[in-house]
Amino acid sequence: MATIQECREALDRLSDNLERAEAGVRGAAAFDRSLSCHITDLDRTFTGRLDGGRIRVDGVAPGPPAHKAEIRLAMTGDDLVSLVAGELKFAKAWASGRVRLEAGFRDLLRLKSLL
Repeated sequence: MATIQECREALDRLSDNLERAEAGVRGAAAFDRSLSCHITDLDRTFTGRLDGGRIRVDGVAPGPPAHKAEIRLAMTGDDLVSLVAGELKFAKAWASGRVRLEAGFRDLLRLKSLL
């Protein structure tokens, strides 16, 4: 089982990957939205912002998200680490229910190009 530290490092790597991505992908992520990522097996939620093509983690708290972020993710720690490492494909994980993504319709359309 992935640790809190491993999950935090995975989010940092994802942010770095977005920043180094090709212009089209980077542009799709270049908007300002609140973000939460609930790690279900650890029952911890990372909160922060997707801002300018980077993920900024502001904190981690026990339990599910205390506030409804504009973009909400939920998955196990192992799945987060596997997704960022490229070992698990987002579309397959989302279709099978291993990863939950909730956002407004416009945000989902924009995020689609990242997936």
